[in-house]
Amino acid sequence: MPERGPATAASHDSSPESPSAPAATASLTRARRTSLLVTFILGGLTALPPLSMDMYLPALPQVTGALNSSAATIQLTLTACLAGMALGQLVIGPMSDRWGRRRPLLVGMAVYVLATAICALAPTAELLISFRLLQGLAGAAGVVIARAVVRDLYDGHEMARFFSTLMLISGAAPIVAPLIGGQVLRFADWRGVFVVLTGVGAVLTLMVWRGLGETLPPERRHTGGVGSALRTMRGLLGDRVFTGYTLTGGFAFAALFAYISASPFVVQEIYGASPQTFSLLFGLNSVGLILVGQINGKLLVGRVSLDKVLAVGLAVVTASTVSLLLMTTGVFGEVGLVPVATALFVLMSAMGIVLPNTNAQALMRTPHAAGSASALLGTSSFLVGAIASPLVGIAGEDTAVPMALVQLVCAVLSAGCFLALCRPWQKRGDPAVPATAGN
Repeated sequence: MPERGPATAASHDSSPESPSAPAATASLTRARRTSLLVTFILGGLTALPPLSMDMYLPALPQVTGALNSSAATIQLTLTACLAGMALGQLVIGPMSDRWGRRRPLLVGMAVYVLATAICALAPTAELLISFRLLQGLAGAAGVVIARAVVRDLYDGHEMARFFSTLMLISGAAPIVAPLIGGQVLRFADWRGVFVVLTGVGAVLTLMVWRGLGETLPPERRHTGGVGSALRTMRGLLGDRVFTGYTLTGGFAFAALFAYISASPFVVQEIYGASPQTFSLLFGLNSVGLILVGQINGKLLVGRVSLDKVLAVGLAVVTASTVSLLLMTTGVFGEVGLVPVATALFVLMSAMGIVLPNTNAQALMRTPHAAGSASALLGTSSFLVGAIASPLVGIAGEDTAVPMALVQLVCAVLSAGCFLALCRPWQKRGDPAVPATAGN
C-alpha cells in the first residue's frame, strides 16, 4: 500500500470533479500546517484514559473514609471507568464513521467534562460509581477518535511514525498522573482530583473545538444505522489479518496491564521497596517505553519491515516474561529486586515497538471504516486487560508468580495470534471492503 502524508489522506478518495474534494484537501492541508498542535491534541486525547484512572489512585483510601464505604465498593469506581472506556468505543467509533470525527468528539468531551464535574460533587459511593461509568463512556470518544483521525491523515510508515510520536505524550501520562494526584491531595481532598480532571477535559475540549478540523470528508462517511455499523464490524473481524493484529495488540496490552495492576504490590510488599523506589522504577519503565517508541518511529520505521520490527518486539516481550517466571518461581534461587525490575523494564520498553506497530498495521487495512476499526482495537485491549488484571493476585499476597504467569500467557497468545493470523511471511492482498462501507 503506498504511503501518503496528511495532505493527501482524504483527497485520494475524492475525484477532482467532486465538489467536496477541494474543501477536503484544504482541510487536510491546514492539518499539516498545524501538525504540532494536532499532535498535541491527539496525544492529549489518548492520554485521557490513564489520566482519568491513575490520577485518582492516591485518593482511594480517602474516598473510602469520606463516603463511609468499603474498599471493595470504591474499587468499583475504577472498574466502572475502565468498563465505560471499553464499551464506549464500540458506540462512538462507528458514530464517527457516519457523522465525521469532529461532532462525536466534541459531544463526547462535553459529556466527559460534565460527568467529571458531577463526580467531584458526588455525595455517595453509588452516585460516584454511576458517573465514573459515564465518564468512561464519554472519555472513550477521545481515544477512539484520535486513532481514527490518525488513520484519516496518514498511511503506511507515516502512520507508524505518528503513533510512535504520540507515545511521547500518552506514554508520559502514567508517570505524571499519580504525581499530580498526590500533589492535589496536599492542598485539597479527593474531590480536588476530579476538579483538576474537569479542567483538563475542558481545556482539551476547547483545543479540539479551535484546533482540530474535520478529517473525514462526507463522501467517505457511512450513512447506515446500527445494523450497518454491526455489519461493518463483522466485516472487519472477517478480515483474518486485521483480527490478528487486533488480538496481537490486545494480548500485549493485557501483559502491560498485568504489570500496572500487580507491580505496586510485587515491588513494595514482596521485594521490600519503598513507595519512593517504586515510583522511581515505575517512571523509569515508562521512560523506557517512550524511548523505544521514539527509536521505532525515528530509526526503524521505513528502514525495516513493520512486521519484522513487531516480531522482534514480541520475542523480547516473551523472553522477558519467561525470565520473570523463572525468577519468581525460584529456579534461579532467591533473587532480589534488581533482576526482577530489570526484566520488567525490558518488558515495558518492548511495548514501545509492539503497541504502535500493531495499531498501524491493523488500521492500514481499514481506510473504509477507521472509526469502527479503532473501536475494535481499543475495546479488545481494554476488555482483555480488565480480565487479566484480577488474575495477578489470585494466589494471594505472598508470591509474584501469578503476575509473571499471566504476563507469559498473554505474551505467548500475542505472538501466537501474530504468527497464526497475520502470517507475516505471506504476501497479502488488500482486504475486501464491506458492502456497507460506502453507504
